[in-house]
Amino acid sequence: MASASSPAGQSLRLERLSKRYGDYVAVDQIDLEIANGEFLTLLGPSGSGKTTTLMMIAGFTEPTSGAIWLGDQAINALPSYHRGFGMVFQNYALFPHMTAAENIAFPLRMRGIGKAEQARRVADALEMVRLPGLGDRHPNQLSGGQQQRVALARALVYNPPVLLMDEPLGALDKKLREEMQFEIMRIQRTLGITAIYVTHDQEEALVMSDRIAVMNLGRIEQIDTPARLYERPATRFVADFIGESNIIPLLGSGTPDDGRVASRIGALATPLDRKSGADVREYIIRPEKIRFVADDASLDNVFTGAITEIVYAGDATRYHIQLTDDFTLTAKRQNRAGQAEFQMGDRVAFGWHAEDGSLV
Repeated sequence: MASASSPAGQSLRLERLSKRYGDYVAVDQIDLEIANGEFLTLLGPSGSGKTTTLMMIAGFTEPTSGAIWLGDQAINALPSYHRGFGMVFQNYALFPHMTAAENIAFPLRMRGIGKAEQARRVADALEMVRLPGLGDRHPNQLSGGQQQRVALARALVYNPPVLLMDEPLGALDKKLREEMQFEIMRIQRTLGITAIYVTHDQEEALVMSDRIAVMNLGRIEQIDTPARLYERPATRFVADFIGESNIIPLLGSGTPDDGRVASRIGALATPLDRKSGADVREYIIRPEKIRFVADDASLDNVFTGAITEIVYAGDATRYHIQLTDDFTLTAKRQNRAGQAEFQMGDRVAFGWHAEDGSLV
């Protein structure tokens, strides 16, 4: 769809961007840089400020303070229709009285594009979203996934410099949602467009993003690649919000001593890139990182406990293991033939490698 004359994607920068509603701070002085062609996700729970941030970028909400830059141009004063960003919403926002082709052509018509060029671009857009031949159908004649593809085509047909998406897959069922994740990724990478995506779904963010900004209470807790966010969370909130985590309280300041820290369950070997200082309070270990000694005898941290709960989940089984009267860890093991089977009440030896842990 894009041509040699199409505007390239552009970088975007937020500087100390804030939004207040009276005494309520929705977004609190965030700084963020999105590279040209990057797919960045704003991830967080309801009320974290992610959608408000997106609406300020789009121009639908006026910042209380701070600046928004598109390339080297400050765009705070530009109305939304002059920013030229593509926008995809959860509810599709298609015109019910228009066909798919007419919906896609609408932004071209508003820009004064001639009919012949409109037809060419609409055909290209329908091909891009894999809906050739369906341009004459109305929204009520299309499935939810097809309607979302039309909404995506409409947002991209005029070659915007930035694509903004606010929970675009929230109304789809799980299987279709997963299919559309890969479709959006394919299209974004093919076009090389800068994309900012809002979701509360951590798995969706991990699958789709080049980088993720985890938001909480109007602030960014951590910005990083999906792998770094998951493997090395910077805060307790990030560790608890993304994936499953066992959070083990440390004793004293938690400052590592010769590669080990004192914890509620005993001394723990820490990762090589461990943090240090009085701000370290907890040790994080993901359930899938825990191994039973029979599976791996070369573990840096080894403990014993009694199994108090077993949860079968198809591809894996979760074991809740009680170490003390008031502390339980969760271990997750892939279901494979030939493994020792455990029963409720069994005492087991288990542990993990130092490099699989994190300190926050």
